[in-house]
Amino acid sequence: MDLSPFIRDIPDWPKPGVVFKDITPLLASPEGFHAAIDTLAQEYEGTGVTKVMGAEARGFIFGGALAYRLGAGFVPARKPGKLPWNTSAVSYDLEYGTDSLEIHEDAVGPGDNVLIVDDVLATGGTAAAKAELVTMTGAKVAGFAFLIELDFLNGRAKLPEAAAITSLIHVD
Repeated sequence: MDLSPFIRDIPDWPKPGVVFKDITPLLASPEGFHAAIDTLAQEYEGTGVTKVMGAEARGFIFGGALAYRLGAGFVPARKPGKLPWNTSAVSYDLEYGTDSLEIHEDAVGPGDNVLIVDDVLATGGTAAAKAELVTMTGAKVAGFAFLIELDFLNGRAKLPEAAAITSLIHVD
């Protein structure tokens, strides 16, 4: 199923020159959302994924649904100060600034096989930060799953070469 009709472009948001990919029409469509989750899950079924990690906020939507479909746990990667226990943190660059992500220290560890999920792969900073959080705990990155990949930003280059990368929509 072609999911691109469910994505709305919002020019100059959150700042001039950025074209934001609005996924809310896809989320509002039972057919579109089911197709996105089912297609991403099919790519990783039977691969031994034990945890799915998604960053707030849109990564929670896809990550939680994929964790459920794969029979895995869900790991929320949050902005600093949002998690109530001991955390590990990584800072990273965005296409329009810098940010940090944290996970609980015991969220993943040796023996875990973690699928990293988000709505969009842009410059790769957020996904690379999540991969760093996974590997610093001794866990393994099982792969990356994205709804949309902005190919012109080459975010894929920041991700580990050996990891599988699945993107349902490519934007040149």
